[in-house]
Amino acid sequence: MPKMKSHRGARKTFTVTATGKVKRRKMNRRHILTSKVKKRKRQLRKSTLVSKPDTAKVKEMLLM
Repeated sequence: MPKMKSHRGARKTFTVTATGKVKRRKMNRRHILTSKVKKRKRQLRKSTLVSKPDTAKVKEMLLM
């Protein structure tokens, strides 16, 4: 049986920390940035953790 392949979109989107948590980028920072407030854009730069119910699904896509 061939090896399982990881989900390529998930591999580009998520990163796993050293403790095993999954990090992701925040949404809403792609376009139409002129209408968004400076404070909002600054807060969207930071990455955040994936919610606990979704981590199992993401790790399965990443084949961990």
